[in-house]
Amino acid sequence: MGSMGEGKIETKSKVLIVGGTGYLGKRLVKASLEQGHQTYVLHRPEIGVDIEKIEMLLSFKAQGAHLVPASFNDYQSLVDAVKLVDVVICAISGVHIRSHHILLQLELVRAIKEAGNVKRFLPSEFGTDPARMGDAMEPGRVTFDDKMVIRKAIEEAGIPFTYVSANCFAGYFVGGLCQPGHILPSTDSVLILGDGNQKAIYVAEDNIATYTIKTIDDPRTLNKTLYLRPPQNILSQREVVQLWEKLLGKQLVKTSISKDEFLSNLKGTPFVPT
Repeated sequence: MGSMGEGKIETKSKVLIVGGTGYLGKRLVKASLEQGHQTYVLHRPEIGVDIEKIEMLLSFKAQGAHLVPASFNDYQSLVDAVKLVDVVICAISGVHIRSHHILLQLELVRAIKEAGNVKRFLPSEFGTDPARMGDAMEPGRVTFDDKMVIRKAIEEAGIPFTYVSANCFAGYFVGGLCQPGHILPSTDSVLILGDGNQKAIYVAEDNIATYTIKTIDDPRTLNKTLYLRPPQNILSQREVVQLWEKLLGKQLVKTSISKDEFLSNLKGTPFVPT
């Protein structure tokens, strides 16, 4: 597409996606390819014989992506990988109930600084803005604390960045009617948290990926936090339940749990560090 008034051809940034076989990462690869970017996907030897990830990587290659062998255990391979691109996006897992690898990004930050060519780094964030989560409780707060460690390292290294905050992934929250530990909706009953009227922001994962890729060549998002807040997606738990009841054509049996009881139950939730 020609730039306005100059007749020049805009060049889309070359993108390296780290964690491209993950829950959000595979969507980022798809969005990057669809938006016409030369897309590189880090291929870590550590995946071994994980056939599903191998098949996914091969499908990316068939769609035009470049596979780049590199590992967090091989620093020089990370430097070589980031030298190939203009933008690095990291989507490695940072969910305390599954696997948690946020601090691995410190090696990536170091590699980006040494390479010296990266125009923008988007670290693994995408959820709630960690800068606003100073009062978060354990065990979930470890995710926010570690993300702030990465932010500090990025900014101290002078690396251009964009932080993407999409709040709640719809797939994790909406499908289970905002009940912890549920992904599919019940057809009979639902547990209401407190009075069920607290609002939250839910964004579909495919849309998170699409808008993340749209940021990378947008000067307005450089060294800023991008908040994804579709007005119609700002809903309370009761409103989510009502939408499901309308689709279902019946009312669910509702029970509730108090704020104090819910927070007490959180104290026994295990942290999964690897």
